[in-house]
Amino acid sequence: MLLTVDIVIYDGFKALEAIGSLSVFTYANIHLERRGLSGRYDVKLASIRRGEIKSDTGVSLTSAKSLNTVSLPHTAIIVGAWKIEDAVGNAPEIVQWVEAAAGRMARTAALCSGAFFLAAAGLLDGKRATTHWAVADALKEKYPAVRVDADCIFIREGSIWTSAGVTAGIDLALALVEEDFGLDVALDVARDLVVYLKRPGGQSQFSSHLVSQATHHPGIREVQDWILSNIQNELSPSEMAERLSMSVRSFNRCFRRETGTTPTTFLSRARVEAARRMLEEGNLPAKTVAAKSGFKTYEAMRKAFQQALGVTPLAYRERFSVDHGHDQAQERLV
Repeated sequence: MLLTVDIVIYDGFKALEAIGSLSVFTYANIHLERRGLSGRYDVKLASIRRGEIKSDTGVSLTSAKSLNTVSLPHTAIIVGAWKIEDAVGNAPEIVQWVEAAAGRMARTAALCSGAFFLAAAGLLDGKRATTHWAVADALKEKYPAVRVDADCIFIREGSIWTSAGVTAGIDLALALVEEDFGLDVALDVARDLVVYLKRPGGQSQFSSHLVSQATHHPGIREVQDWILSNIQNELSPSEMAERLSMSVRSFNRCFRRETGTTPTTFLSRARVEAARRMLEEGNLPAKTVAAKSGFKTYEAMRKAFQQALGVTPLAYRERFSVDHGHDQAQERLV
């Protein structure tokens, strides 16, 4: 089975997204051969024209194929750009190509802000889609028919795939490899690229540490750091507010203004993040993981995982832990 993949680039495209996806499929070919499995990827960089295409870094990649509606790939992947609305306006040929070709390809994917090309072609109307959090509001405003979910790493809606920013494109490409050739090959590639473990599509773009670093209000940032250092303790909104000598109401309002979320939600997501790392990296029983990450019970952790990631801790660990067999045995202790 030979699967053709066209990675679509254009002037100003994000180099890391194109190279990351290209690397995933190239390494997949190596592991398919090592495992003696039939099937390969034939990957090409494609654009409006053949030749050198300058990226956001100033480095150019060579487009070996001109987009056309005759020689269509099995899978097309359109990468994003920093100034995506300018990029879409400067490359209407890509929008026209997507509109004409998508229905005749097995899969059409957009990485990061590349979702704007799919939206402009009408492919995302009425569908859930994700993109980089920084342009999610712009996507919603410009294309109101798209059901934008800015919290996911990647989303699949039938034959249409979209991903969050930059490195999430690697997660999407790994998911495509898993669909085509199985989990073991995808994990082989993830290890080679030192992508520690493949993330599920429903995993949140949210990172408690990144949110804390991006907070401008010094007092709120201090409280966030304190929360992150004490997640296994029982922390109340009143205790958080007291650290800034604020009323709970004022603190909640200030916290939401700075972070876009509530203190309680921030704490819950931070606990999920901590629990996720423990489930990935260690062999602790799930009940111990729950206690160390601040959840009163395993059931409380399970509910939080379902809300944040769309999977249970058991399912998450079974799929993403380093030592699957040992972890499965540990899970039976729950």
